[in-house]
Amino acid sequence: MENTLKKIVNNIETVIVGKRETVELAVLALAAKGHVLIEDIPGIGKTTMVKALAKSLDFSFGRIQCTPDILPSDITGFNMYNIKKGEMEYKEGLVFNNLILADEINRASPKTQSSLLEVMEEGQVTIDGNTRQVPSPFMLLATQNPVEYLGTFPLPEAQLDRFMFKISIGYPGYKDEFEILDGRVGAESLDKIQAVASAEDILNIQEEIKNVSISPAVKKYVLDIITGTRKDENVTLGASPRAGIQLIRAAQATAYYMGRNYIIPDDIQYLAVSALAHRIILRPDAKVKGVKQEQVIFNTLKTTKVPVENKTI
Repeated sequence: MENTLKKIVNNIETVIVGKRETVELAVLALAAKGHVLIEDIPGIGKTTMVKALAKSLDFSFGRIQCTPDILPSDITGFNMYNIKKGEMEYKEGLVFNNLILADEINRASPKTQSSLLEVMEEGQVTIDGNTRQVPSPFMLLATQNPVEYLGTFPLPEAQLDRFMFKISIGYPGYKDEFEILDGRVGAESLDKIQAVASAEDILNIQEEIKNVSISPAVKKYVLDIITGTRKDENVTLGASPRAGIQLIRAAQATAYYMGRNYIIPDDIQYLAVSALAHRIILRPDAKVKGVKQEQVIFNTLKTTKVPVENKTI
């Protein structure tokens, strides 16, 4: 079934050109039951990429255009009194879809942002004491603009830690941008995309990925990286245990995508920055010095001994 993931990537690339690695990370997160935060400047194609992913899957899709006045009930749903039936009736929110786009998530108020915490971690929402499961598979992709701060609310650490990856798209290459201007790719091509995978396909892949093994040596390597981020002198808060769990799960998806049934250190190194950097909280003086979260991860990888033995369990 790993070919299914590559079909999805190839399908998205008919719209988002020259950014295969970024597209692959989004698809790997889907396979690993993760969520993705896409941070980049306006006009790069963040929303277009998510729409292309949605159209590549035979999924239900919901879009939340985040604004300061959007309410938690718009996302999770609410109970209302039905006069005809004479009873309370639950109205589902936008979160009851397989794939959710939270566009410009940092424009939503902290109260509204927090309404996503439960569903991101547990795949459910609780309204008036009643818990309801969202459809499975479920994935949240959120976008945010890093250069506009007016009218925005930075995501709290608890929410950032729930995203498996934080990725960016970046400017296209000269040749790729010419194709975009020529109308051969980009938003204009979205209508031509057809679904290449069903919900059942993704659920089967998610189950198969669980069989990808990790040796004790590589597992120790992950733990050494996670604990190493906490010891960095520039860091106030290092990677959490959840970060280690999600890094391994993402590495399982990567190995599966590459046609292996075991994880190797290269998988961990490939994913480390995307999976860990956004979870690092820097000391104020480190920020003044211009230290970046990505730099902390690179330094940790350099100082962490790479295992030689890659035997599977």
